[in-house]
Amino acid sequence: MIEILKAILFGIVEGITEWLPISSTGHMILLDEFIKLDVTPEFYSMFQVVIQLGAILAVVILFWNDFFPFGKKDNHYPLAKDGILSYVKIDKIVLWIKILVACIPAAVVGILFDEQLEAIFYNYQTVAISLIVFGIAFIVIENRNAHQRSRIHSLRNITIQTALLIGVFQLIAAIFPGTSRSGATIVGALLLGVSRTVAAEFTFFLAIPVMFGASLLKIVKFGFAFTTQEVIILLVGMVVAFIVSIFVIKFLMDYIKKHDFKVFGWYRIVLGIIVLLYFLFLG
Repeated sequence: MIEILKAILFGIVEGITEWLPISSTGHMILLDEFIKLDVTPEFYSMFQVVIQLGAILAVVILFWNDFFPFGKKDNHYPLAKDGILSYVKIDKIVLWIKILVACIPAAVVGILFDEQLEAIFYNYQTVAISLIVFGIAFIVIENRNAHQRSRIHSLRNITIQTALLIGVFQLIAAIFPGTSRSGATIVGALLLGVSRTVAAEFTFFLAIPVMFGASLLKIVKFGFAFTTQEVIILLVGMVVAFIVSIFVIKFLMDYIKKHDFKVFGWYRIVLGIIVLLYFLFLG
């Protein structure tokens, strides 16, 4: 029973930190320092990635009409006026091309160097430094943007080149835990002139193939050799992450309509300093 309660806590942390630009992986690593699941290291390595599928399902449900490329309703850009091709939404197909292009950098590095990067960088020092560095980046970029107007105000205006550059920023998060996948892509998008709302939406959509791919890779490497307790722990974590993500995504989309990301930058800096001090003097 205690492991189920721990799984619920991990699910809550995942659901909150996956979408706020404060690093879900970083928080999961830190949480594991204080509340350890009674599982094998191999299962936990898989668990901290696959639990993200619950968070992704929240995006799929909330934004289904915004990215699903087929259907007659609200199809303003059909592939043809009549027949079966009239159900194909060209703008959504183009959006998915941009999303997949943005996934290329992280996908290549993840497939080739996943275990090596995890062994080198998955520690509190990297998490703390990444939290602080990207926290500063958020504050600096938002201060700069306060005197500039965004150039890109819709997903349609994101070019293939811009998508690829955002993908390069996502790669930074794939290498350094604590950076935050959403944080890195949002920072990159803001630097490239994308508005906050569009940057957040593109980040949500970009997470779908990235996390499905990463989760599949982890499950395959784990070998599907689950015990009954492990299955329960994983499912509980995913379900809780899904429920929490629904509320967090809605909160974030409402929040950024009236506020900037600087509060998350300050949070990251403070947390990063606390982590460094804790492990230096008490760890």
